[in-house]
Amino acid sequence: MQRLKDPQALVAIGLIVVAVAASRHLVDANSLLLFALLIPSVVLHEVSHGVAALAFGDDTAQRAGRLNLNPARHVDPVGTLIIPAVLALSGSAVFGYAKPVPVNPGRMRHPRNDSLAVSLAGPACNLVLAALAVIALRVFAHPSGFVALGSWSTATRVVFLFGFVNVTLAVFNALPIPPLDGSAVLERLLPPSALPGWYSFTRCAMPVLMVVMLLGGGLLGHLFSPAERAYANLVLA
Repeated sequence: MQRLKDPQALVAIGLIVVAVAASRHLVDANSLLLFALLIPSVVLHEVSHGVAALAFGDDTAQRAGRLNLNPARHVDPVGTLIIPAVLALSGSAVFGYAKPVPVNPGRMRHPRNDSLAVSLAGPACNLVLAALAVIALRVFAHPSGFVALGSWSTATRVVFLFGFVNVTLAVFNALPIPPLDGSAVLERLLPPSALPGWYSFTRCAMPVLMVVMLLGGGLLGHLFSPAERAYANLVLA
């Protein structure tokens, strides 16, 4: 059981599960590709938090070795492997999260404002990656239509879905539910007198998020759809 705590082992187990599911045709090619593209997307998302924190004077993530693109350093067994795999197998939109990068607002020059900027760096990174996908597709690929996704070249499909994953991640992480990044905006708007109660809520908010993720598929779909349609329109305009 001790070996299961090794991030490298968790990555291997996750890849084996996905490979078995694919070999038995439990997931289609696009779902499998979405799952694969999710991993570098969430890694870059988390690294961006650490880079932003470092820019504001907090080197906690750097000292913890988390300013690193090695996926094994950022894997969260539930958020990076289990939830995306379950969603892919069920045919739902694939999204997830990585192990949060450690941040110490007390080491920042302006803790409340700087910590908000650090939180927003993650979704901002995903939007930048999606914008780069749009630019690459418009300049090099000129895709002819969303309905023809299956007929696009492999490279075009990979770039399009990479941008699609990052748009979804940006919207998902903007939700004002701890520990998602959008909760930092809500926290910043609260008066100081309300912060103790807020901090108490954040310690037990994960079950709320899990329920929303696993049971609120329809609601999440309504939240994701406008951004995903806007992304597709930018690519195909």
